This record gives sequence, C-alpha cells and structure tokens, in this order.
Amino acid sequence: MASKQYIIIGLGNSAIFLARHLTSLGHDVLVVDNHPEKVQDISSIVSQAMVADSTRKKQLASIPLQKADCVIVCIGENLEASLLTVLNLKELGVKHIIAKSSSAAHSSILEKLGVSDIFHPERDSAIALAERLNRPNMLDFLPFMEGFSIVEVVCPKDFIGKTLKDLNITHKYGVQVIAIRDPQEPTPKIGNLADIVLQEDDVLFLIGPNEAVDKFKS
Repeated sequence: MASKQYIIIGLGNSAIFLARHLTSLGHDVLVVDNHPEKVQDISSIVSQAMVADSTRKKQLASIPLQKADCVIVCIGENLEASLLTVLNLKELGVKHIIAKSSSAAHSSILEKLGVSDIFHPERDSAIALAERLNRPNMLDFLPFMEGFSIVEVVCPKDFIGKTLKDLNITHKYGVQVIAIRDPQEPTPKIGNLADIVLQEDDVLFLIGPNEAVDKFKS
C-alpha cells in the first residue's frame, strides 16, 4: 500500500491514537494543536508536529494543506473551534476533510458546511461494546452503512471441518463471509474462500444486514 499524507488537527485522545496508528502503518502524519506541550509530547512519533491555532485562517494557511491526501479535524468538544476550523479549511481549498463529531447537532452543522465524512469515536466505541456484549461469540463490530455491519466471529463449533460451500451461509443466514483469519497466520485469507475447510480457531469476517447478523448469532 502506498504511503499517504495525513494532517490531524486537534490532539485529544482519539487523535493521538489515530496519529500513532497511521504512523505505524507507514503513512506520513502531520499533527497540529494550539497547545505546545501536546505537540511536544507526540513530536517524536509522527512525521511533523506544529503549534498553530486552526481557528485563525492565517495560521492554518502556514500548514502545507495542499500536500495532504486528507485533513482530519479531531476537535469534538469545542464546537466553535471545530466549525471555524472546517470553515477555514474549506476557504483554503481543502477538498477531503474528515471531522469528529460529539453530537447529532454537531454532525448536522458539519454536514451543512459540506463535510460528508464524519466520525463519532465515543458513540461508535460504545455501540461496538454493546454489540460484543450482545453477541458473546463476536470479537469485533464495525457499522458499515445504515442497517449493515461488518463483524468478526469465532468459527461456530458446528462449522468446524466444513467448507463455506457446504454450509451455504449466504443463502441460510443472509450474510457473506469476506475473509477468514487463522490465528497462526499474519494475514486473513480473502478471495476464493468457498473450498477452505474451517478450523476450530478460525475467525470469520462477515458482512450483512443487522438482522441477518443477529440471525447468524442465534
């Protein structure tokens, strides 16, 4: 995968985790915050760290915004700062903006400003935890689009020793297996999965409507 350049504005907890992980994946990450101590703390981890007030367009213009594949606004709690930052980025010609939202009202205003890619880390984490508690055999949950989910589940006992072709999961449950992960292997198997014999510790990656995922669980 080719390396990309990301700019993250605002250094809250979710932004720090995001910056660390994007860097570990081999991408160039530039972080921006108006608190020098936060910038200093992460400066040794990311490609570049800058102190700037993103609500001031002149300061934001000093950042190499046009070189970035994406600018991620991780200001959630301070609504005014979040919206001013997005507005400044728009006026400076940034085309791909992802913004953090802390509420439905926040999301609504971001959408009116033309931001279509909005994430809700606290809400999504809480939903994922609730789904894991509701489905004990599920390892992870990711909302995919309205009414659909991608989930990781441990291979059910009655699937062991059988192939996906034998099980006919899509017809029976209305979900599709998009990958199979053997814990002993570094990467999941994707592509032609129909004839793979499922093993006890395999993890299945499923995609489907939420009600179909529930049917699979039961």
